[in-house]
This record gives sequence, structure tokens and C-alpha cells, in this order.
Amino acid sequence: MATIRDLARRCGVSVATVSRVFNNPDAVTRETREAVLRAAALLGYTPSAPARTLATKRSRMVGLAWDTGRRGPGWRHPFLQELLVGLKTALSERGYHLLMLATGEDADGHLRAVRRHSLDGVVFIDDGTADPALTRLAESGVPCVSLDRPVTGRRATYVTSDNAGGAGAAVRHLYERGRRRIATIAGPGRTHPGAERLAGYRAALAALSLPVRDEYVVEGDFYLDGGHAAMRRLLALDERPDAVFAAGDEMAVGAVRAALEAGLDVPGDVAVAGFDDIEPASLVRPALTTVAQDRAGFGAAVAAALISMIDDPDAAAPPPTVLPVRLVVRETSGPPRAG
Repeated sequence: MATIRDLARRCGVSVATVSRVFNNPDAVTRETREAVLRAAALLGYTPSAPARTLATKRSRMVGLAWDTGRRGPGWRHPFLQELLVGLKTALSERGYHLLMLATGEDADGHLRAVRRHSLDGVVFIDDGTADPALTRLAESGVPCVSLDRPVTGRRATYVTSDNAGGAGAAVRHLYERGRRRIATIAGPGRTHPGAERLAGYRAALAALSLPVRDEYVVEGDFYLDGGHAAMRRLLALDERPDAVFAAGDEMAVGAVRAALEAGLDVPGDVAVAGFDDIEPASLVRPALTTVAQDRAGFGAAVAAALISMIDDPDAAAPPPTVLPVRLVVRETSGPPRAG
């Protein structure tokens, strides 16, 4: 492999000039820059990542802190998979790589990983726990952006969706379809999306002058089996609901399956609406009415917030970003009821 000295000799310039071409291109003339880049392509020269880190004080590496092991299935959830692809794409377009950080009980473990790998910043995803390692990281001054988890710290911010507004839109839609006994399969209350979507459900019922019935609120886990089990509980009530808002599409699909297994018609006997708009939502039958989140927008917003802090070491964190959502009407909510 060609070295930086080989390239400098080939071009008749100093090693420092070659280094500037790759690390600070505006510091050299256009002619020199083009000559060095042509020679680099001819020789197959690739700048050393550690050397570039030393020269630029940047590794162009971003850590991803996400506990997917001992507390839950994590990676299996389709929305999180799609969100992660959007994040990786947005960072790649800006020349950054994503490095998965190992999890553990040590409160300083992530900080040591940041220093060991010279990470420029960290993204972390809410797993619903009060993880001291993430708290320490957010307060450390390392640029941090959280997905769906409010954080505090001079260099820490977060990106989320309008969870409460989306839940309210789903409830209003079910009401407009003539439903009055509207239940919810809530997400875990320890998570920000779970708590916010439940709050949006309650607020919408109150605005529509519908009672908030305790037995109509069943907590799920954002996964298929949790939605199935929760729906079976709702259908066993003496006065079963005529509509269910599930705070996640996987739970909504599980709820539809439970209703069909009970011999009910969806949406005739019970309407269902979800949240996320994962790819299977349009493929299941009946197709799922849901609240769509902006997955590409998540990735772009996280990348923009993180890189703004990386580019300016003295800048405070930008304010939190709340992305809009939209209602996608399909078959499980049915046509408007007469009367």
C-alpha cells in the first residue's frame, strides 16, 4: 500500500502538504489539491484513519448506545430497525460512521468507550430505564442526541415525535367513525413515547366529553404478543370497547389477531388504530389505520443536531426537536357509522 511519503514524493510536495489536502483542503491551492488527489487515486492511497483523527481532532465516528440485550428484544422491533437505517444513512451522507457501544452496569463504561475510540458524539435510544451510564454521558459535555428520551446536559438534546398529538388524532378519528367506547393498549409507561401517547389518548377523550374508563386502559410492551394479550383482556370485559387505539403498530396487529380469533369482525365489531406505520401495517389484512412517524426525518434531525455540536465545540445543545406525525387511514377503522 502506498504511504503518505510515497504520495508526497510522487507529487513533489511535502508530507505536510499532502496531509492538508485530506484534512484541511482549503489550506492548499486548487491545483495542488487536484494533483495530489489524482496521484492518490493512481497509487491507491487511502488516508490513515488514526492519523486523520490526530490531525483533525475528529474520528468521524459516532457511538450508538442502545441496550438491546438483557432488558428486551430491542433490535427485533420493525420501527426501530427502520429508524436505525435512517440514522445510519443520514450520518453516512455527512461522512460519519456509526459504532455500536457495548452495554453494561458500569456508569462510566460509555464515557470510557468515547475516549478509547475518540468518538465525536453519541446517539442513544430510549429503552425505558434510568440508565446511570446514559445520564453520566449526557452530563459529560460529549455531544449527545437521544431518540425519544428527554435528556439534560449542556451538550445534550433529543429528537422525538408528536406522540401526544398523534394519539389524539387517532382517538378523534375513531370518534368520527362513530365509536364511543374507545380503549387503549398503551406503551410501557416508563418510556417517553408510552407516557406521551397515553396522555394524548386521555386528553382527546376529555375533549370529546367521553369518560376515561380505567378498565379501558391496558399497558402493553410495544410488541405483537403484548398487544394480543392486552386485546384479549379488553374483549373479556362485560362491556367491551367498540374501538381500540394501540400505541404501537405491532401491538395493533396483535390486537387485530386477537379480535379475529374471538370471532369478531374488524372493523365491524371493533375498530383498531395503531402508531408508527411500520411496513407490515399496509400489508396485513385488514390493513391497519395508524399514525405515521417520519423515520427519515428522525435520522436527519439527529444527525443535524449532533453535527452542529461537533462543528462548534463551544456551542450549547440545540433545543429538542419534535417531529410532526400524520394519520394514515386504512381498513381497520372502517367507514363512518350512520347516525
